[in-house]
Amino acid sequence: MTTDAPVVAFYAPLKSPFHPSPSGDRTMALLTLKALQVAGFEPHLASECRTLDLQGDAQAQDRIRAQTAAAAERLLTHYRSLPDEKRPRLWFSYHVYYKAPDLIGPVIADAFGIPYVVAEGSRSAKRAVGSWAAFHAIAEQALDRADVIFAMTRRDREGLVAAARPDQRIIDLPPFLDEGEWPCIPARKGGAPARLLAVGMMRPGDKLESYRLLAAALQRVAAEPWILDVVGDGPARHEVETLLAPFSPRVRWHGEVRSRAGIAALYAESDLLVWPAVNEAYGMALLEAQAMGCPPVAGAFGGVPDVVQDGVTGLLTRPGDVDAFAAAISELLVDRERRDRLGTAASRFVRGERTLTVAADILGRALKPVLAIGSA
Repeated sequence: MTTDAPVVAFYAPLKSPFHPSPSGDRTMALLTLKALQVAGFEPHLASECRTLDLQGDAQAQDRIRAQTAAAAERLLTHYRSLPDEKRPRLWFSYHVYYKAPDLIGPVIADAFGIPYVVAEGSRSAKRAVGSWAAFHAIAEQALDRADVIFAMTRRDREGLVAAARPDQRIIDLPPFLDEGEWPCIPARKGGAPARLLAVGMMRPGDKLESYRLLAAALQRVAAEPWILDVVGDGPARHEVETLLAPFSPRVRWHGEVRSRAGIAALYAESDLLVWPAVNEAYGMALLEAQAMGCPPVAGAFGGVPDVVQDGVTGLLTRPGDVDAFAAAISELLVDRERRDRLGTAASRFVRGERTLTVAADILGRALKPVLAIGSA
């Protein structure tokens, strides 16, 4: 990146890339920030003001509107105090939807007459009424305002294209990882019993339901030889332990693994990543495991088919279908040769197509013409 790189104001209304709680959303926000740097921009985090409302609470939404209005006013004052070359030339928001709309970016973009860009925007027409109606309207207005929207899944793309204005560009930016953070290490697979791996936060809701479906599937393959490594922690840990208690001699608990080397080693040593992925946006663990040659068996929820190539890099089953999920695990427990083929293809796929380098190229080609500083 050169010293005259265009300044980009970056904002993640759902969760800051530097938020203390780990999640796939935080990881992708940070990766997007890095990809902008690699693409030749000078991004800075404009705000850490979070707009998330999980409950559809009108009072919470009022508080968020007041907080973001104050944050926007502070930013306007700050940017106006800067020389022209230090002001942002583009506003970039990551993940805008009805539960976490962007109430700051459009204000700044309009005030300075700069492009407004969104990555991982999603529309949900059914939220136009009900407890999230006000936030839905704000999210829709932000998406309508965007000059460019990067769609990260096919499901999101459909809604974005259907509602796009004629001059709005919808560009595919598939989920990716930083290949430099996942160096190839010697795999130690193929022993007996087979090693299964589950990686997921332990919290009520969809994550707990994924563990519930996993436990039910493991009961169906209990006669097969396997052990299960579990990575994750959270407020629902006791419930998860209870669900997996029938398999306690075969389960190894690792808690939250903060070390990148530690989780990479677990991926490399495991024969299969097993995760039902209930209502998963796409699942960073699915990408990470594949990068390390560990093929996933997952439920085909949401954007999961955008990160796992069914039958090529892993196996996907009908969302919520415990029998199908268990059958897919059983098939690969028995067929080591197919496991190996899937693992090899998985690593090749992620390291060839889903990297920071590829993402940076997509961002650069799309945004430089918007700023009139290059060509696509």
